[in-house]
Amino acid sequence: MFTYTNRIKPDDNSIIDYLKNLLDKKYQIPTFQRDVVWEKENVKKLWDSIYKFYPLGSILIWKTNTKLESHREIGGIQFTDNFNSHEYQYILDGQQRTTALLTSIYGGNIANKENFDPRLYIDLTVELTDVIDDISYTKRFLFWDEIDDKNGQLKANSGKTQRYQEKLIVSLIEFITSYSELERNLYKNGYTDFEHPYLQQLRRIRDVFAYYKISLIELRGIEVAEVCQIFERINQAGKPLNIFDIVVAKTFRPEDKANNISGFYLRELVKNFQANIPSTQYKYIDSLTLLQMLAVVVKLEFPDAGIQNITDKYLNNLKTEHIEAVWSDFKTAIANTFKFFDNCLHIKGPKLIPYRYLYLTITAYFYRNIKPNYSFLEKYFWYYCFHNEDLLSNTTYLWQHIEFINQEKNTNTYSFNQFKIDRNQLKKSFYSSRGRLSRAILSLYANHEPKDWAKPHQYVLSDVYYLLTDKPNLHHIFPVNFIKQSGIASQIESDSLMNIAYLSQITNLKISDKNPLDYLKEYDEPGLETVLRSHLIPTIILEWSRADALPENALTIFIEKRVNLLLEALRLKLDGIEFNVFDTGDRTDKSSS
Repeated sequence: MFTYTNRIKPDDNSIIDYLKNLLDKKYQIPTFQRDVVWEKENVKKLWDSIYKFYPLGSILIWKTNTKLESHREIGGIQFTDNFNSHEYQYILDGQQRTTALLTSIYGGNIANKENFDPRLYIDLTVELTDVIDDISYTKRFLFWDEIDDKNGQLKANSGKTQRYQEKLIVSLIEFITSYSELERNLYKNGYTDFEHPYLQQLRRIRDVFAYYKISLIELRGIEVAEVCQIFERINQAGKPLNIFDIVVAKTFRPEDKANNISGFYLRELVKNFQANIPSTQYKYIDSLTLLQMLAVVVKLEFPDAGIQNITDKYLNNLKTEHIEAVWSDFKTAIANTFKFFDNCLHIKGPKLIPYRYLYLTITAYFYRNIKPNYSFLEKYFWYYCFHNEDLLSNTTYLWQHIEFINQEKNTNTYSFNQFKIDRNQLKKSFYSSRGRLSRAILSLYANHEPKDWAKPHQYVLSDVYYLLTDKPNLHHIFPVNFIKQSGIASQIESDSLMNIAYLSQITNLKISDKNPLDYLKEYDEPGLETVLRSHLIPTIILEWSRADALPENALTIFIEKRVNLLLEALRLKLDGIEFNVFDTGDRTDKSSS
């Protein structure tokens, strides 16, 4: 029985014992495929810390009955095979240090360093004169390419080659395999004084292998979700471990040509799929969302697969055979989902999708759906993005939505409840990269394919537009500084998304803080009214510009009219659905249907 007092247990091992346990298959390194950056300087610094008995930081070990596919080699050294056990011990954090320790002692092959020998040597003639000395380690710890004089051709190494031949430069592995011989050799060469610096150095390295302790933290009886959280908090400087990493390792299957078994590597499948998505921002959707989309499809295809939700606990139940069974149709469903957002709704990137769960529900709709009803799907999107109540904000709603869209997919019938929307919430909506209504409004603007004010024949939005900006390039129709100087509106009205439009960067800079009466004159050519309507901008502002006069409450009037245009656009999109508009900012609450 594991309690909070014994679930996380500190332990330690000597270097020799730690690496022996690894080679004896007691530890596994799951195939999370984290990039191991092996650099000579870093390996030397690692050993300098060990040499000075500095702490290295803990190795994180997860003890569990969950079997993950593991690396079968580190630095070219074969150290494990597939095996079955009641408990597995995975090294979750410490692969970098483990690789450096293993290859510096036992040798191996380092990626992108062909023909390089990673075994490390120590020069016994380099003394430690000061405990805070941070320079001598570069001369004390050497790789073979720093010792080898290539039969006298490399003069810079001739002295070190001589010391190597005299056994004054020795490899680390020799301290494990033949320490007594090293000691006898020094005595034989005349270094008989017990206090001789060379003998002191020899004994110091011997003590390192005997007494230096590698700190281990063992996690046992802990679910995968909590393991990910612990890993992220401990590994502050590194890439966080997440459930996608766990599923990748758990579902990995090596190729077995002898038995005609194909390999399976989820990370590679996802990368290849993303690489083949046409130029669009949707290829950058995070791995967790993609995994959750996959889980929803697996649940549809295999109701008894144990995928009751999309939390880490249930994502951990994904199995290789289930993913293989749905993968081809799943890719088609995702591609159709992205095309729907991009081509049908004209939303060019994921930054504007109001709910991340929409990826899941719409992918579920397209999965093995040969005759999707795009009219229904568009109604579904706008209904739930703008509905006054948050109807897709958690996983409880998620499964209700999937049941709803599957009804249409299977029976071609559907029925929406009354649509409710608050005028006041539209007026008070500000830009927020995470705000549901904020994104919905900006999506509606994008859906109408706004044209460039300066070049009415061109669309403002494009893939490039989103690639070049951290957030949509938004312009205040009534510029903020102009409003402050003229005092025509409140701060709320000034920052409202009803006072926002998409513009190209050049047009935005040109307009700057000008009075709208003035800058609109510069663009008042035939077709400008059509351009304004493509932005859902009331053309009354153009009438004011032509009359060269703004009413005292111009922005208030403008916002009310723009809200009307948005509601009119939504009515058309939700044709056939009962439409209820109310206003929490108006005490009379004049509702309309």
